[in-house]
Amino acid sequence: MSDRFRLTLAQLNPTVGDLDGNAAKAQAAWQQGIEQGADMVALPEMFIAGYNAQDLVMKPAFYTAAMKAVDELAAACADGPALGIGGPYVEGTELFNAYFICRGGKVVTRVLKHHLPNETVFDEVRIFDSGPIGGPYAVGNTRIGSPICEDAWHEDVAETLVETGAEFLLVPNGSPYYRGKMETRLNHMVGRVVETGLPLIYLNMVGGQDDQVFDGASFVLNPGGQIAVQLPAFDECVVPVDMVRGADGWRCEEGMFEKHPDDWEQDYRAMVESLRDYLRKSGFSKVLLGMSGGVDSALVATIAADAIGPQNVRCVMLPSEYTSQHSLEDAKACATALGCHYDFLPIAQGRAAITDTLAPLFEGRAADVTEENIQSRLRGLLLMALSNKFGEMLLTTGNKSEVAVGYATIYGDMAGGYNPIKDLYKTRVFETCRWRNLHHRDWMMGNSGEVIPDRIITKPPSAELRDDQKDSDSLPDYPVLDAILEILVDRDGSIEDCVAAGYDRADAKQVERLLYLSEYKRFQSAPGTRLTKHAFWLDRRYPIVNRWRDPS
Repeated sequence: MSDRFRLTLAQLNPTVGDLDGNAAKAQAAWQQGIEQGADMVALPEMFIAGYNAQDLVMKPAFYTAAMKAVDELAAACADGPALGIGGPYVEGTELFNAYFICRGGKVVTRVLKHHLPNETVFDEVRIFDSGPIGGPYAVGNTRIGSPICEDAWHEDVAETLVETGAEFLLVPNGSPYYRGKMETRLNHMVGRVVETGLPLIYLNMVGGQDDQVFDGASFVLNPGGQIAVQLPAFDECVVPVDMVRGADGWRCEEGMFEKHPDDWEQDYRAMVESLRDYLRKSGFSKVLLGMSGGVDSALVATIAADAIGPQNVRCVMLPSEYTSQHSLEDAKACATALGCHYDFLPIAQGRAAITDTLAPLFEGRAADVTEENIQSRLRGLLLMALSNKFGEMLLTTGNKSEVAVGYATIYGDMAGGYNPIKDLYKTRVFETCRWRNLHHRDWMMGNSGEVIPDRIITKPPSAELRDDQKDSDSLPDYPVLDAILEILVDRDGSIEDCVAAGYDRADAKQVERLLYLSEYKRFQSAPGTRLTKHAFWLDRRYPIVNRWRDPS
């Protein structure tokens, strides 16, 4: 029997629905595998279809085309290493999440996913049927077991594979990022290695898909749980790993080992990659945003510059009589430091026209938040006009704190196509700005150095929709607000939990009320980068109309 097995890991970025493009990527990786002397080339879970394809994968015309694409890929990759690739598979009336093993011009084995995740962003119980727990497949005279993603988070699949002769485990994944996910994955996979005594290869995809970011960070564990190979986070790569059989069974030779960045850098990279891919995969090459002189728009402009280059980012200042001089100065200074295009578009004339138009109907009524929202909605109208005229996607700039309590104007500053900071609380916005000013990486397309002026970070936040307005006039201070939201949203906690943590009951009740009242705004808001397990969209699904309040 062979004492060596070379496996090429293709940690790549598919596009949902691009069957031809994904197949071409797979074939190119297979060709690299030939050059690397591979016995097998492996791609991630559901790669041919892209992931997470949601209900698209249930469409008969789509899954039929996807299966045909796998068959054609197998035929094209006949003379060379075996190929493993994920995709949908239909048998009778059942639809499976499958892993196809191709060799000699055809599909020779189909591994069917057994455990279907039905939490956070996953609805696989609704979409797929559960496959039976099977045994290993052979590549040459080597027997490989492939628990598909969630199957490796449970004991039974790996246990069956080792009992039926698997010599090592290859786990194809579509595992999206959230803060702390890398350590969580590693701990689960170490558990499988300790239980089975087998080496384990964990292969994850990279790239952004809507709100989700797949961070790669693939790795290989040897018996005992030691890491032999660790691929980079977020980067595409095609890397060979060498499995060697000794007296004690199979082990992986030590190979590439890329140190993973800290949480701050991971979050920032996720926001950059998700925006970059959202634009690329939806056909946009340029963006614009309203540049207020505040910290949120400054960070979004910086993320955009790092994602697609400052030459492709338009920053627009739309001042009113309430816009302070320092906001005017700070907005321009930030755009200049970033190297972005800067436009100055006052709203006074348009606002006067709208005010005059509404005057007959508003006669006898005092000015209130209505007039404040007109300013925001006029800005949204002007920004969308620029977006239409120049073909640039409008970015929204609301942080998670504002999104949570509805401190934003629907059809105003909420207008736009994507929001990279949607899952970033305000207190983390400040710290992320400081982090970016101190760090520059080769994956950033923007300028290095202090691109966000310090005054933007340190001044009191304000929407500047009336004289001397501060965010703290309407909300608890952000450290308090964010801590209460972290309890209510991220931990699904109660009012009593907030009080037990030392926060004022009245503040907690106010935040809870605003959280529930704002559901309709979030339902209509732009998608944005998922950074946590409790991001607003698929992770947290609440009714829009909801009269329940915590009675405590």
